[in-house]
Parts: sequence; C-alpha cells; structure tokens
Amino acid sequence: MKLQYWLVKQEPDSYHWNDFMRDKRTSWEGVRNYQARNNLKAMQLADQVLFYASGDSKSVMGIAEVTQVAYPDKTTQEEGWVAVELKALKTLATPVTLAQIKQEPSLSTIALVRNSRLSVSSLTKDQFNMIIKLGK
Repeated sequence: MKLQYWLVKQEPDSYHWNDFMRDKRTSWEGVRNYQARNNLKAMQLADQVLFYASGDSKSVMGIAEVTQVAYPDKTTQEEGWVAVELKALKTLATPVTLAQIKQEPSLSTIALVRNSRLSVSSLTKDQFNMIIKLGK
C-alpha cells in the first residue's frame, strides 16, 4: 500500500492544534463538501496529514496520521457523510504560513492555493515534504 498525503483545515476556534496534541486523537467529522468527503473516503491507514489552522493564523501547524479509515459521520443523520480518525504526531518547529506556501513555486498547484475553501485536500509526497521543510 502506497502512502498518501493530505492537508486538512480547521478553524482554531472550533478545534485548535494544541487541543489535538493534548487529545492525541480525534474524529475528523462534520465535513459537508462532496470533494472533501471523497478525499476522506480515499484516506488509508498511516496516510500522513498536515493540519492547517485557518482563521487568523492561516498556518500549517503540525503532522497527523490516519488511524481509522472512513466510517459513517455521527454528526449527521444524512447518508453518505464520513469521518476518519486522526492521531496527532508532531508540531512543526515553525508554523508554515499561507504566505510562505504561496511564495514557494513547487506549491502553486495545491488546493490550499487554488481552492482555499476545500477543507480536505490531497498533496503529493514532494509537496508534503516541502511544507515540512518550510516548518523547520
């Protein structure tokens, strides 16, 4: 199984990276966009995930990993919506801002830049590694 790479967005007022690090695990639920839902469905065990805090900070804060693949989202009665479980792994030494990401040519095609409303998006391994590199 080939490892995949993702970026998930969250409003810090709703769930802050520090809360995630404290909790160690969380159910990534409440996604109500079809493209984002399809990305959740595509996630596999051990896939690597960057946590992006939207709102004022607009920064990638840390790394998580998928520990449970898609299952029915308990926050809705509607059929078809899913959640995954994520485990917090590591806080980046320096948060990587959206401005930094936009300045990096190799990241110009990522969904965070092209479609900033998408809450769950895929990354290539190189894009994932470049963001990690910017956070060191």
